[in-house]
Amino acid sequence: MANAQAGSSQRVLVSFSAAPTTVSSTKWQQVQTALRAQLPLRNIHWKPSSHTSIRTIQELEVDLVPLDTPRDEHTQIPVTILEKPLLNIYVVVCLNTDVEGYRTTVKKQIKDWHSDVTGRRNQEWLIVHIIRPDTRTPAANFFQLKGSVLEKIRADFNTEKRERCVQVAWSPETDAPAVWAELINKIKDGVLSAFDLSVAQKGEEVRRSESQRQMPGWNFCTFFILKESLASSFEGVTLFEDAYGQYDELETSFYHVLKEKNLSWFGTLITPTSGDDSSPLLSITRKAYRDLILVNTISVFDFRIYLLSRQCELLAQRGRTSEICRKAAAFLSAFSRRLRDVEATLPPFFIESWIYSSALSVVEYCDNWAEGFSITGSKLNSFNAAKGELLDLARTQLDIIGVAVGHLPQRPPFSSSCTPSGPPLKTTSDLTISNNELLKAVDDAEAFYKLYVDTTNRAIEMYTKAGRRKFALRLHGGLAALDLHRGEYKTALSVYMSLPAHYAPHMWTSLEAFMLSKALDTHANFQQEKDTEWIHIVLSFLKSYIDNMGLELLMHEDDKLEYVSKLVESLHQAATKLDADLAHPNHPVVSMQVSQNVQIAETKDGCFLDATIQNKLPCALPANEISVVLVGRDSERCIFSTSVRGLPSGKTNIILFCAAVSAGKYVLESSELRLAKLCLQWQHRKPPPKIPPINKETPTLVHVPRDLLALDVTISQPNKIELGEAPTLLVAVSTGRNQIVQAIVKLASSGVTFRPNDAYYSGDKQSEPLKVVDKAIVLEDIPAHTVVTFMIPHSDTSAFQAMKIVTEIDYTTVPEPSLSRTMRTTRVVLTALPISVNVEDFFRGSRLFSKFTISTTSHQHVRIRAAHLMTQEEGLDGVKISSTTTKNRGVVTVTPVQPANFLFHIDSIHGPVREPLNLLVRYRMLREEVESVVEEIVDQVLLDSPSPHEHRATLINKLVEALENDATWVDLYGITGELRVPSTPKDEANEETTKFLEKAKQLLTQHKHPNPPEGKWREIKIPVDVPYMNIVASACVRVLATPFSDASTKPSSLPLYAGQPISATLSIHTSFHWGSSVGDKERRYMLRYDVEEMVRDWLVSGPKRGDFAAADGETNVVPITLIALHHGELALPKVTVTALPMAGELTMGSMAIPSIETFQVHGAETVLVLPRGGRSTFVVSMGSNYN
Repeated sequence: MANAQAGSSQRVLVSFSAAPTTVSSTKWQQVQTALRAQLPLRNIHWKPSSHTSIRTIQELEVDLVPLDTPRDEHTQIPVTILEKPLLNIYVVVCLNTDVEGYRTTVKKQIKDWHSDVTGRRNQEWLIVHIIRPDTRTPAANFFQLKGSVLEKIRADFNTEKRERCVQVAWSPETDAPAVWAELINKIKDGVLSAFDLSVAQKGEEVRRSESQRQMPGWNFCTFFILKESLASSFEGVTLFEDAYGQYDELETSFYHVLKEKNLSWFGTLITPTSGDDSSPLLSITRKAYRDLILVNTISVFDFRIYLLSRQCELLAQRGRTSEICRKAAAFLSAFSRRLRDVEATLPPFFIESWIYSSALSVVEYCDNWAEGFSITGSKLNSFNAAKGELLDLARTQLDIIGVAVGHLPQRPPFSSSCTPSGPPLKTTSDLTISNNELLKAVDDAEAFYKLYVDTTNRAIEMYTKAGRRKFALRLHGGLAALDLHRGEYKTALSVYMSLPAHYAPHMWTSLEAFMLSKALDTHANFQQEKDTEWIHIVLSFLKSYIDNMGLELLMHEDDKLEYVSKLVESLHQAATKLDADLAHPNHPVVSMQVSQNVQIAETKDGCFLDATIQNKLPCALPANEISVVLVGRDSERCIFSTSVRGLPSGKTNIILFCAAVSAGKYVLESSELRLAKLCLQWQHRKPPPKIPPINKETPTLVHVPRDLLALDVTISQPNKIELGEAPTLLVAVSTGRNQIVQAIVKLASSGVTFRPNDAYYSGDKQSEPLKVVDKAIVLEDIPAHTVVTFMIPHSDTSAFQAMKIVTEIDYTTVPEPSLSRTMRTTRVVLTALPISVNVEDFFRGSRLFSKFTISTTSHQHVRIRAAHLMTQEEGLDGVKISSTTTKNRGVVTVTPVQPANFLFHIDSIHGPVREPLNLLVRYRMLREEVESVVEEIVDQVLLDSPSPHEHRATLINKLVEALENDATWVDLYGITGELRVPSTPKDEANEETTKFLEKAKQLLTQHKHPNPPEGKWREIKIPVDVPYMNIVASACVRVLATPFSDASTKPSSLPLYAGQPISATLSIHTSFHWGSSVGDKERRYMLRYDVEEMVRDWLVSGPKRGDFAAADGETNVVPITLIALHHGELALPKVTVTALPMAGELTMGSMAIPSIETFQVHGAETVLVLPRGGRSTFVVSMGSNYN
């Protein structure tokens, strides 16, 4: 096939003239060469008079030609604007000062040339004066009368305002682009001016001809040639868009002529000749189209091809190859319908051969054109897609030929391209098609199949490169249908099975279902085993059927219901023969909705869940079992299931059962429907997407109420805690209504290791052994309504604030021994103690006072019965501990804002206490105490009831919930013990429960705190270390009656006045009883005392600071004098005693300092200071005699 045509070869002509002597010189060739080096012209901006927008010509090729004699412009065949020069240039080569030579010779030569060019229509002229750069004359002044040659030329010829004379200072030795800049600009202006005038004239001629269309003698072909000459002119100056617009207007004019059915200027619709069906569609040299148009003998077929070729050629100049392909495809499709009207006069398969050959030739032309452009990104995708459409159009012609000659069957997808009657095989034409490939394909089936596969694969390749997967997949289906027709079942089955996965993401449900049905048919014809692969095909087909409700299902079966029913039955049979379960996710065959509330089974452990199942198939679904999975907090899971005997079409209400489930809020996570060993699964709780959707799907919440009579487990800290011992937990298993055959308890917590082998019973069964199997605790033969408690040790949890313990209990009951229930629940146990204890010690000689402050570590109130400070069980010799608390002190309530204090004093005969003591605190939480009171009252109310267990848990739960919701009863209960229960909703379903509830509330109102306190109390034993103190100093300040009085005598009753010196003594008694030097009479410590400065109350005089050597049991006395600064009740100054470093003893590289504690003996004493009284007489002189 020939290559694509090049653009128009016409260029803008510029005549180049000079004097004969100049033309014959060597310099003339140098000037032309230098000027041509500045071409082509660049960046030319043209604003046509008929348009408001500016056209930009990037590059304009210009040919310099000699000035020829004028030709006759009056010709009947329209010519383009570019066939004649648009600009005429005359070159003058002489010195700028040679005015005499100009006057005698040059002027006449210019005048002759000027007279010639000014008589030519629509042409511009320009005079160029070339001088050497070194002979440039400076500008003339006022006194110069002679002037230059350039000025003479301008004066003689440039009479208009427009400048037409240019001087160029050039020589071959100093050639530079800047020398020609002014001349190039003048050439641009001259060419544009002449082109604008010519276009205006040519446009006027076209409009005049078009306006005469209704007049007799008007010829469309002549009008076409005239308008085409204007288009060719635009093309010659690279204004391809304007040129294309002219052909576009010609196409519109042709449609008007066609609509008027006035085709007298054309020949027949088509006169087929050899090669018409196989020649390149866009070749303008295959026939003399312009000559045929001029003689009015061109056929409509040839005319339309020529017009399309010229349009596509102009599009190619701008790199719009995608538009060429689409335009050619539209033309082939539209004009082929015209040819169908005269198909009987055409050779057999002429239209199909013409479309096939033309489509392939356009693809080849466009590939050649595209090589000159850089096409990337979306433009490349569009180009490939357009080529794919042309190749697909060529493949369609093969469908028509193949069906007509019997190479292809008369059924989809091949028959979809054929007309109802098919192309006629007998025509009046003696010619045959000239495409050798098609001729061979008609006679040889294998050649046809090869041609069909090659053409289809080319189209698939283009569609794939363009990213149009849907079109490529459709063609893959056509190839699979061809393989099926040729008996290549294995290949066809492979393709049919792979295609649906590609159709599904694009929502092509009809094509997906058709391919799946073809896969099933091929599977049956190939007699393959109905294995898991076949099951997946059936499920995919049913999905496509459901997606469009069977309305657009492309399948060859007439009775769709029967076809689907047989498929479902075969699916069930195939699923029965599977070796293992086969899971298939999220199939739309069934949809499920569950109720948001669960009903308790009442007579046994478990719950019922209502669900609505919708079978979307038109036939019954042979299901065996349906189950749903609910997920709660901390991965708590429960499974509701039921057995069914098939699901009819439409909605079905079912009840699901779960044997054991913890109360709380759950989310519907998944559901499953079983057909024999086929498991259809759905995920209702999807992971959160990276980008949140606009319409967020709300999860299905299910509320599971608490079954008060079901088996339950509680985990808490033990009732007796001893710090320093191995940590344990108290586990209580309540059987509720169940008579347990066996219960297997497993505990697990992240970061904590439980030791079930060391677990043991607590309470009444403490002496019995606890059975442990595989690190699980086994409880057997437990009666109903029984609580079994045991202790289980675990690893250290001091690094955790709380333990999240997952408890799993597998148990069977006597009524249902074959049903194994599994209860999985999560409990949170705080590792911190409910109370905290702070101690403060006060040394007083041989006695130590310890003050213990007990606070709650949470928001809950704690009731403390007693606190005891004790020695170890074997006791301590010479140590006596006494409490300062009165014997009738009641229970103390510790709140978050109100701690409790307990004071003990320790007397030690032998000095410091070296063994630790134990602080034993008996306490219980206020909640525990109230719950025990409620349980006691409820048991009292139900004493005469025939079925107390049925009401006990309900009553306790309702009363506790009422107390939890309103805390106004707390203060009154703490004082009197009365429990005023807030109002509770009436249980309309059970009047007997309501009656018991009111009676219990009345009895709780009458409750009082028992004395002594009753019920179970928790104990915590905390080890307490008694501190060491090397020195205990007691400082005492005593006021003396006189400076000579003895400190041991009482001061006289003389009053003390402000400002009066008061004698006093400072005595410091030291004891080593609580230190390591107890009983050592030789031991001495250097101490320093310092009397406190009380500048607002006292002035202290005397040795108010000093050092002394202290011994065990000795007293150091120092006299001081006090002066009260004001009257009133004044506290005596405090004394600070500190120990000095001990010489010769080092601690961590520094001198050791003994520990010391000082207490003020006079700390609570005050003295009364009176204001100073008395009388003074003053003599005031009333006058003076200065003489």
